[in-house]
Amino acid sequence: MFHLSKITVLGTGVLGSQIAYQAAFSGYSVTSYDVSDQALAGAGERFARLVETYRSVGVPQTAGIPADAALHAIRLTSNLADAVADADLVIEAIPENLELKRGIYTRLAALAPERTIFATNSSTLLPSDLKEFTGRPDRFLALHYANQVWVHNTAEIMGTSDTSPEVYAAVVAFAKGSGMVPIELRKEKAGYVLNSLLVPLLNAAAGLLVDGVADHETIDRTWRIATGAPAGPFQIYDVVGLTTAYNIASAGSNPQSERFAALLKENYLDQGKLGTSTGEGFYTY
Repeated sequence: MFHLSKITVLGTGVLGSQIAYQAAFSGYSVTSYDVSDQALAGAGERFARLVETYRSVGVPQTAGIPADAALHAIRLTSNLADAVADADLVIEAIPENLELKRGIYTRLAALAPERTIFATNSSTLLPSDLKEFTGRPDRFLALHYANQVWVHNTAEIMGTSDTSPEVYAAVVAFAKGSGMVPIELRKEKAGYVLNSLLVPLLNAAAGLLVDGVADHETIDRTWRIATGAPAGPFQIYDVVGLTTAYNIASAGSNPQSERFAALLKENYLDQGKLGTSTGEGFYTY
């Protein structure tokens, strides 16, 4: 039986920092890793903003831990061996790049204790794309979070044919214990449940924009009015992060994806407009 109490999150970007903070807020022992001290300085700023967000939203203290105490409970390190030396669960939330992820799992396989479970937060890759690089296919699966985890608190759990049922159950229990709603997938599916529904919407919106059919505000307004949704696709892009949107579009194999990637780079990324995380993307926040 696996008991998961010591959690390490690899990557301190928008979602990685949220995953780490939510786990600490829920009473878990959390280590947050990134590749450099400079990256960790940025993580410290993101964690501080999360404290204010959790306070202003009034996120329930299910573990009785105040928002500021959760901040101080997170240990930061840029040493991978140190980060995973005593981890029960390592959640990988690094950029969406297959070779980068395979490289980190090859290193993890040699550094982490045998008991440690690995979970990828990848939104576009299947766990079977990575399992052979983990050194422990039976203790590896996908654990996918939605952005703004304190509100959109789904945790999609997807194993491979090699994933141990006990490991799967332990990760489901961790998701519940950290305030998430476990979404248990019965088989591997690119995009899981959430992105299988969301990505076609975002791709359609990108196509309308790059084809010059309508501007992003008109597209968003149409979606909100017609469906009653609280946000349009380009507002969602800003929340997801335009760097992630660019990485996914760049990996596309059609002219529309290439044009959207070029638009994002020239008009947003090169100007430091990365979405809500920087205060400006398609919209100003």
